[in-house]
Amino acid sequence: MSYEVSGKLIAKYDEVQRTATFKTREFVVEVSENINGRDITNYVKMQCVQDRTAMVDRHNIGDMVKVSFNLRGSKWSRDGKENYITNLDAWRMESLKMEGGNNGYVPDFAPDNQPDTNEPPADDLPF
Repeated sequence: MSYEVSGKLIAKYDEVQRTATFKTREFVVEVSENINGRDITNYVKMQCVQDRTAMVDRHNIGDMVKVSFNLRGSKWSRDGKENYITNLDAWRMESLKMEGGNNGYVPDFAPDNQPDTNEPPADDLPF
């Protein structure tokens, strides 16, 4: 399952070598949205693994980023009790930049930053 989230990078943690062949790195993205006139802020902790741990280095605290991630879950048992863990495994992180006149953020990879509409031009006649 692949998902995306955009927000402000607010924390970066050190890389952790979990085993001789497996490493992880965590980071936190602040995601704000307005729901029914009320601002809601969530702090989403994500992780990247193996060769993806270096992607966090390209971004600074306070940067607006877009993160592509997979939702992963696992089950494990200890002392006869089952436990479940959910991970948000990031595999891409892109910078977003501020667009001057709109007080919003747009991806710096969008060539024209124009909304895609399916409306024909006003002078386009159907016959």
